[in-house]
Amino acid sequence: MRIGIGNDHSALELKAEIIEYLKEKGHEIVDYGTNSNESCDYPLYGEKVGKAVVAKEVDRGILICGTGLGISLAANKVKGIRAVVCSEPYTAKMSREHNDCNVLALGARVVGAELAKMIVDVWLNTEFEGGRHQRRVDLIMNIENQQ
Repeated sequence: MRIGIGNDHSALELKAEIIEYLKEKGHEIVDYGTNSNESCDYPLYGEKVGKAVVAKEVDRGILICGTGLGISLAANKVKGIRAVVCSEPYTAKMSREHNDCNVLALGARVVGAELAKMIVDVWLNTEFEGGRHQRRVDLIMNIENQQ
């Protein structure tokens, strides 16, 4: 799978660990930055990864900031993105099975590296169930399309 990853300055270490882990699993990674520990604006990176997912430059996106919240809010402003913040595997599983989320956000100040890897594994390996859930995803996307 080709995965886009983006982060702010607070998440450099966790991003490096996630990239290494995903490469070991055979995934191709596109790093949208930042690669500096200087303070930066997380919305820029949420937007970059969101646009890459929508443009099909990557299959899915992973975003990391201090809490995962701000960067996911930015990504969710990109039409076609369904980004979710996960701090444990169950939410990651449900976000894929029921919501077909295409961007995962993590909080570098919230989860450690090993838990983050578990969340990423579950999220990447869970398929969307479709069926009644497709109707609900369509309703969510209709809200977006009315704007």
